[in-house]
Amino acid sequence: MFDTMTVTKAAAGLFGTFLVLLLAKWGADILYSSGGHGSAEAAYIIETESSGESADGEEVVFEDLLAAADVEKGAKVFRKCTACHKLEDGANGTGPYLYGVVDRPVASAKGFTGYSASMQAHGGNWTPEALDAFLERPSAYISGTSMSFAGLKKPQDRADLIAYLQTIGN
Repeated sequence: MFDTMTVTKAAAGLFGTFLVLLLAKWGADILYSSGGHGSAEAAYIIETESSGESADGEEVVFEDLLAAADVEKGAKVFRKCTACHKLEDGANGTGPYLYGVVDRPVASAKGFTGYSASMQAHGGNWTPEALDAFLERPSAYISGTSMSFAGLKKPQDRADLIAYLQTIGN
């Protein structure tokens, strides 16, 4: 029936396959090791900063941020706005022009007709504090606004941008 050579070949093939799979598993464990099972340390940390606190837990005062704001950095932050807004007086784009926006009444850019009803009903002026709150998350500050921008999460970026806008037409 079976000779010993056939049984030896079949056994060698089976054990050889097992050995190759075992070596591949060991190699993969070494290459893709995550530092042990149940390790308390995270492989990487995503740093976040809440809007009202600094990294060390202190309360951030907007006036202090604005006083220390960097106009040059604000000009760089403004690049995010250029898709919809222009700085020239009366030059509306998808959004209203931002020339002289600081302390200007809300929804008052001449010639711009794309204001949402909620923006028109909001009232008040674009004070630095109001701009800060709006720029953090526009849809949370004025619910129903047609501005689809997600917002600027870093308080210093908002302060830099507002300081830059204060130099444009004011």
